[in-house]
Amino acid sequence: MAFVAAGNILLEYCISGAAVARAWTSYFATLLNHHPNDFRIHAASLSADYSRLDPIAVVVIALVCAFAVLSTKGSSRFNYLLSIVHLAVIVFIIAAGLSRAKLSNLTADFAPFGARGIIAASAVLFFAYIGFDAVSTMAEETKNPARDIPVGLVGAMTVTTVLYCVLAVTLCLMQPYYEIDADAPFSVAFNATGMDWAKYIVAFGALKGMTTVLLVSAVGQSCYLIHIACTHMLPPCLAQVHPRFGTPVNATVVMLAATAVIALFTDLGILSNLLSISTLFIFMLVAVALLVRRYYVSGETTRTDRNKLAGCLAVIIVASIVTAASWGLSADGWAAYVATVPAWFAATLFLQLRVPMARTPEKWGVPLVPWLPSASIFINIFLLGSVDGKSFMRFGIWTVALLAYYFFFGLHASYDTAKALAAEAAAGKVEEGGSKPADCGAGQ
Repeated sequence: MAFVAAGNILLEYCISGAAVARAWTSYFATLLNHHPNDFRIHAASLSADYSRLDPIAVVVIALVCAFAVLSTKGSSRFNYLLSIVHLAVIVFIIAAGLSRAKLSNLTADFAPFGARGIIAASAVLFFAYIGFDAVSTMAEETKNPARDIPVGLVGAMTVTTVLYCVLAVTLCLMQPYYEIDADAPFSVAFNATGMDWAKYIVAFGALKGMTTVLLVSAVGQSCYLIHIACTHMLPPCLAQVHPRFGTPVNATVVMLAATAVIALFTDLGILSNLLSISTLFIFMLVAVALLVRRYYVSGETTRTDRNKLAGCLAVIIVASIVTAASWGLSADGWAAYVATVPAWFAATLFLQLRVPMARTPEKWGVPLVPWLPSASIFINIFLLGSVDGKSFMRFGIWTVALLAYYFFFGLHASYDTAKALAAEAAAGKVEEGGSKPADCGAGQ
């Protein structure tokens, strides 16, 4: 389960980086008063979804890769300075946009597709929340991880969520939803409302913001790859830190090379759908893992309590899947929900009342357990019911490939490594409990 989750996190980083890089081209074109396709090469022999080759996106990723390789600390400082500029641009967009607001845009046929349209859009846009987990990968770079990581994670997510909502409302007040441009929405919106000069500020801010996202993503995804390579589930050379730069050069280059290939060929719509599936799936797994961690400790939890936990998790997951399938396949009827929602509620209530917690957090912990993680499982799976079938096929192919790699290579390599470390510990070469190999770690 951990390997599948890790593999999907790596996929999500590659796809998100590719999506941002292609969006970078769109705003760059707007800055130069061009259409994004003017800077893309049309390969007519390829499928329509993969025929717009984007060389600018590849160049941007290559430059970000070079900067990330040179210095982790330098990247962090550069990102810090750019973030200050980015916040100033966001404040400008909100203030200037609201000065051109029309309340009629929120009342004239604002949601013609109803609840289904809103939920479908939520499922597609869910990938906007990836990247917060990258905060946890920087634990080795912080002075007090137990305090700094939770504060940074919760604080960043709170501020970003508020800004997402305010910016979305601002955009919808500036233009009717059906006139919003898919490639560079804010720049085109300012142009349409008579503020031509403002679109250049917006485009510049967007380019800076997306560059920051790519840089943070480069650092985060290399950290993920390092930790997997340290277990030998991936080639150990990916965990090596460059002796001069102190950065994981191999991991960074491999991840960004994969990102560049995806960015060159793939349409933004395909990227967003596949990315949302991967993100929703991972968030669901995290919620399941949280419940397992709180209610099960190997060697301490009784078999009866373990079976109760497994049964509750099974009911919660199955009820969520049936609810999502009913929503996605049927436009009418509420019969399924009458059965599935009470089943989810009953399983969560039983877990709270009849299964004792085996572990409590020492400093920071998720509140309202088991209700909050159970609701997270339900919501994430429910949103999956609104994603298109082709995206599920692509996600299935990737998951099968992950499992094949794990069973034919990763499992045996990690097992052999664990046995070797155990033998060394028994021989007194390393302290019992083991330490990380010398080539593991993100460096400075």
